[in-house]
Amino acid sequence: MDSHNVVLENIGNPHELERMYRKDPKAFKKSFLHAWEQHPDSPVLNVWYERLHFRETANTIRPSLFQKGFLLMGLLAILAGISTRIIFHFVEQEAIAPINLAFGIIPFIAAYFVYNNRPKRNIIYTLAALFIISGVYLNMLPLNEKDSIILAYLHLPIFLWVLLGLAFTGNDYSKGNRRIDYIKFNLEYGILYASMAVSGMVLAALTMQLFSFVGLDIEDFYFSNIVLFGAAALAIVATYLVSMNLNLAKNITPYIAKIFSPLVLITLLVYLVTVIWLGKNPFLDRNFLIAFNGILLGVLAVTIFSITERDTDEKKHISDYINVALIALALIIDSVALSAIVFRLSSYGITPNRLAVLGVNVLIWANLIWIMLSYMRFLQNKSELTAVQDSVTKYLPVYGLWAAFVTFTFPIIFN
Repeated sequence: MDSHNVVLENIGNPHELERMYRKDPKAFKKSFLHAWEQHPDSPVLNVWYERLHFRETANTIRPSLFQKGFLLMGLLAILAGISTRIIFHFVEQEAIAPINLAFGIIPFIAAYFVYNNRPKRNIIYTLAALFIISGVYLNMLPLNEKDSIILAYLHLPIFLWVLLGLAFTGNDYSKGNRRIDYIKFNLEYGILYASMAVSGMVLAALTMQLFSFVGLDIEDFYFSNIVLFGAAALAIVATYLVSMNLNLAKNITPYIAKIFSPLVLITLLVYLVTVIWLGKNPFLDRNFLIAFNGILLGVLAVTIFSITERDTDEKKHISDYINVALIALALIIDSVALSAIVFRLSSYGITPNRLAVLGVNVLIWANLIWIMLSYMRFLQNKSELTAVQDSVTKYLPVYGLWAAFVTFTFPIIFN
């Protein structure tokens, strides 16, 4: 039987046509052309024709210099580069804290999102006010290495990340699917930015090596004026490219989620067995407790990305059971960490660090319980996968509120 007959025979079976396409796109396209030539008036084949040839006819990822979005991206990239360079100058003079470098990039990414989404004025005013308040407050803090100040520096980027999420979701900030899109954006953005950054590092190393051949050491100048500017500008360019649905990052993220989940699960199991074998005690070993919490955050991140990369129309498969196992292990780790923190608080007293770690562990523990219960209902066919994704997306603002609480109150409480 000719391949084009297979397409024609399944013309009334959309699921089978999609399966054939995903199994072997090249063979499907070749077979499809034969079918389409014979039945050019078929509505189904015409839809498939547009789908298969859309990239050749649409100008979605080839930006023109005259497109407003492209021009805005260029302007914001330049402004981000200049702002970051100016901020870095004051950081070098030890006049301001290094965390201020975040304000050389994040507000400009938010501005691009606002331009794209055109949110209501109250959202724009809220974003602008919170960015300004954060910047002013941060620079009112004394420049010292007190625990409460360092905690404020560490939690501020989390708060700004949530603000960036508000800019990304715009008027749809309360909708779960838009929050899912924001999480996906972060993974795709990270992959794309890292790819371009590696290329930039190779170029920088080559440039400095070429100048060294003629006896010129340009390392300090090149880093301060080229690398720093480029890194900030690249953050805006990567935002633009991901927003334009660049297929490179979008196609690879589901596979990363599926590959890393089982690898993390195996690694974590081996690690926990080793820890028990060696008799490590997080109740007494502070550094080990910190490592324990680092592992917990990593597992939570992998689990969240794995859940959000799932298509809600997909049926249950092995990755869901891997995610449940990861969540169960994360709950065990978090429970041990919480017990150790409470023990240290009761034994050694309250400090900013212990209180901050306690708070974030309680938040993560509650989030993991919610995710676990939602997943169990999904696996028992009592709910849809969207309920599991809601347990992730609806909890994100809680992390932002906690980050804001630590950032804005700890330096005052523990003054």
